[in-house]
Amino acid sequence: MRRKDPEDEAFRRFAESAIPAMGRLAYLLCGDGHTADDLVQASLIKLHRAWRRIDPPVGVDAYVRTVLLRCWLDEQRKPWRRRESRDGVVPDLPDDLADPALVDWTSGDTEALRKALATLPALQRAAVVLRFYSQLSIAETAAALRCTEGTVKSRTARGLAALRAALSGTSEDLITMERRTDR
Repeated sequence: MRRKDPEDEAFRRFAESAIPAMGRLAYLLCGDGHTADDLVQASLIKLHRAWRRIDPPVGVDAYVRTVLLRCWLDEQRKPWRRRESRDGVVPDLPDDLADPALVDWTSGDTEALRKALATLPALQRAAVVLRFYSQLSIAETAAALRCTEGTVKSRTARGLAALRAALSGTSEDLITMERRTDR
């Protein structure tokens, strides 16, 4: 019989508490529930491999976001993703009651915002999601994306301009987001 490793037990507890937040962030990055689930799973596998080297009380959230972001960016680079068509009919309906913490993406404004977010290039979308959904500072976003703060500012500004154009200025949230880019 195998003894339980306390580090494995600590990782299991961490994973159970982190999966919902990771799923929401992954969904905002990729815009697809199944791909988001795959990203969370791949991220957890990578986190488990590095768990002994991570100091859980210090910086584990930033590490988790970075791993998830890297998994998503790696997924974007795969050639088969570029050829995949996502305009088919889905035979089953989503279960709205599966996770009450998830945002109601079926309402008018949020659905339009989600679709507009899906039109952004990967790095602009990552900058906007990290800045405004995860509420990271410019410096923290730059560290997660491994770029300069100026690059984060320009990607964020371009992403917000594209969102504004896609939504035709109908969302009040964009005005609030735009004011936060100068932090």
